[in-house]
Amino acid sequence: MNSALWVSKTGLEAQDLRMTTISNNLANVSTAGFKKDRAMFQDLFYQVQRQPGTQADALNEIPAGLQLGTGVRVNGTQKQFTEGPSETTNNQLDIAITGQGFFQIDSPDGETLYTRNGQFQLNSDSVMVNSDGLPLSQNITIPANTTKVTIGKDGTVTAVVAGDNQPQELGQILTVNFVNPAGLEALGGNLYRATAASGEATEGVPGEDALGQLQQFTVEGSNVSVVDEMVDMIAVQRAYEMNAKVVSAADEMLRFVNQSM
Repeated sequence: MNSALWVSKTGLEAQDLRMTTISNNLANVSTAGFKKDRAMFQDLFYQVQRQPGTQADALNEIPAGLQLGTGVRVNGTQKQFTEGPSETTNNQLDIAITGQGFFQIDSPDGETLYTRNGQFQLNSDSVMVNSDGLPLSQNITIPANTTKVTIGKDGTVTAVVAGDNQPQELGQILTVNFVNPAGLEALGGNLYRATAASGEATEGVPGEDALGQLQQFTVEGSNVSVVDEMVDMIAVQRAYEMNAKVVSAADEMLRFVNQSM
């Protein structure tokens, strides 16, 4: 009977972790470039009390055996890098990647980080930076008195400066991709770090080699579907209730045994 209590305990813990994942997804439903997480479950080891295929007698084998599971655990969470909905804005430094790819951001310690959030701004040195003030790796600087900035689908950045009708080319925004984006380490702040699981970053021109094109005046929204998350939340609640009822039933059976013997 204690084994039933233990198994249901692991079920409660697993569903609680899944609910945490769902709540984080819903909390970031309005976060630009956010990618939702999916909890992955794995059954625990089995207690084999009778091995399948053992000899029942000299001529016959046992077809199924007796194997008792010991519960479940959350084996990991996986980022879902499906593309989020696009929202048109009036900010000329808002950029969305239509397809695969990540922007490259330089951290204060010189490490290259990656993001899907293309809401860029200018710092006091007229350098394109993210909302935390971290610059793009291409170090794009917008001249003073710029009247118009144009960012092409291939990442080429040009600007028209007051008093000069000829646009100036300022550089090119390059993007990267990974063999396994789900293996990236999420750091918060819409930033990711490459790991051994993600593989090395492969840099390229947007629109080439399976990299998505850039779209100016556009922000990629979160890929979280509120309806899907609400349905999953209801399923988690029901699964949690069922595991709690197993705990209650096992407790009542133990009470009956203690009172009867």
